[in-house]
Amino acid sequence: MSTFAPKSALPKVKDARIAIAVAEWNQHITFALAEGAVKTLYDNGFDEDSVKVVTVPGAVELTFAASKLIETGNFDAVIVIGCVIKGDTPHFDYVCQSVTQGVTSLNADCDIPVIFGVLTVNNEQQALDRTGGNAGHKGIEAAETAIKMIAVNRAIDDL
Repeated sequence: MSTFAPKSALPKVKDARIAIAVAEWNQHITFALAEGAVKTLYDNGFDEDSVKVVTVPGAVELTFAASKLIETGNFDAVIVIGCVIKGDTPHFDYVCQSVTQGVTSLNADCDIPVIFGVLTVNNEQQALDRTGGNAGHKGIEAAETAIKMIAVNRAIDDL
């Protein structure tokens, strides 16, 4: 008999606060992702006082914003949302590597989860497909992940 349960409804987390850092670059994508995340949080019992959104110029700046938000001690999770679309230069690789390493470092070093909601895609259509298209809505998924990780963090703290 397996000890793992199938995917179920989101856990209920009380008195939780979530910050969302959103990159302005490719904002027609990132703002749609953020709106999906915020709506999902509201639909799951969060209110305006428990969800804070800040914007930064681009994906590289997401790590700085997440770090500052963590330092406040006011949040139970931070979601970073960005969209990096591959171009003709290696800039895509550097940006993706920077934000990925930054979020990984924060998750290893900090006491609250940082949720990676950064699209790294080959073209704009792939991004649109992940903003409510045939590949789902990655903003909604990021919010759901944040809720689950708050519950996991609290459960581990109670061990």
